[in-house]
Amino acid sequence: MNGSFKKLINRRVGALTILGFSSGLPLALSGSSLQAWMTVEGVDLKTIGIFSLVGLPYTLKFLWSPLMDRFVPPILGRRRGWVLVCQVLLLVFIFLMGITSPKQTPWVMAFLAFFVAFFSASQDVVIDAYRTDVTRNEERGLAVAVSVMGYRVAMLVSGAVAMILSEPFGWENTYILMAFLMTIGMCGTFWGPEPERLATAPKSLAEAVSGPFKNFISRPAALMFLAMIILYKLGDAFAGSLTTAFLIRAKTFSPAEVGVINKGMGLAATLIGALLGGALMAKLGLFRSLLYYGILQAVSNLSFMAVAMFEKSYVLMALAVGIENLSGGMGTAAFVAFLMALCDSRYTATQFALLSAFASLGRVFVGPPSGIIAEQVGWVLFFCITFFAAIPGLILLWVMRQNVKDLEEKGI
Repeated sequence: MNGSFKKLINRRVGALTILGFSSGLPLALSGSSLQAWMTVEGVDLKTIGIFSLVGLPYTLKFLWSPLMDRFVPPILGRRRGWVLVCQVLLLVFIFLMGITSPKQTPWVMAFLAFFVAFFSASQDVVIDAYRTDVTRNEERGLAVAVSVMGYRVAMLVSGAVAMILSEPFGWENTYILMAFLMTIGMCGTFWGPEPERLATAPKSLAEAVSGPFKNFISRPAALMFLAMIILYKLGDAFAGSLTTAFLIRAKTFSPAEVGVINKGMGLAATLIGALLGGALMAKLGLFRSLLYYGILQAVSNLSFMAVAMFEKSYVLMALAVGIENLSGGMGTAAFVAFLMALCDSRYTATQFALLSAFASLGRVFVGPPSGIIAEQVGWVLFFCITFFAAIPGLILLWVMRQNVKDLEEKGI
């Protein structure tokens, strides 16, 4: 590997880390941090509850993603150009939130928060597309890992750090500071290289809307790929839906203890898992990574089964949390790389947005039955069931092993 190619890889990895930070920064500013600000200001709970609707763009972002596939901004190309547009608008709207009172003008704040969520979701769409287009097959795992790392760090900054800063400096100044932190993301946008293979944009908006569907459905085993997208993380989502409730209610850990271990140590384990999983993917390849990490995810659910079986133990709880989040981080690195491999570079923004929305179906639908099952069968058997819930995805992966290997070798 020559020096210039190594520099290009380092430039891609560095830019994607920064863009991951840019992607994660706005999320809490229209969500948990805004809710904290409104609570401190004495806004009534009914209004705070209604404000949760400003997060709808994150769910519906695939509706306008074809526009980002079809049209090319006048600077920095089709992907980085849209990233820069979103970042500039995010800086403006977050700044405007900082000079607006949620108590005196709540609906103005709602308007601003909605647009922060809208341009944040739009930025996510195009950063996902850029990461998919700019990385080579063997780099995808590492690209996902550094993006996750940047994203999680940014969520801490706009969440926990913002709440800490709000006491000495006030919420207004904190939001203004967060607005100008978007310039970090802009640096990553300018620094990032263009994809080595520039795909032609769709020739019309109609093609940008219909093309991603036709392209995906026309490939071999398309429906099986969709089934695998839903099933692969199902067991992980099943267990995760009630982990916090289990630790607090069944094992009587305090919320503070759960926060420190499950959230604090869990975050560190997730980042380590993502980085480790991404690094190993270069040697293992996509299929073996999905298989090995998927098995680890399934087995990690049994660690909570052990917590349920034995007396309350901080060591056992910390071990279970560490194992579950480490394997979850590794599985996420492989799974997102899998979604990237499924995308056609002409329609990356729309296809990745649709596939990631499709992947969330499993997490949505396991929530309601999980509580009913836990109450009916008890915690020990519940976590045993979550282990078996991961098996169908692994079986389907094995059945489709040649399809996945072909996907990796040929690319799309």
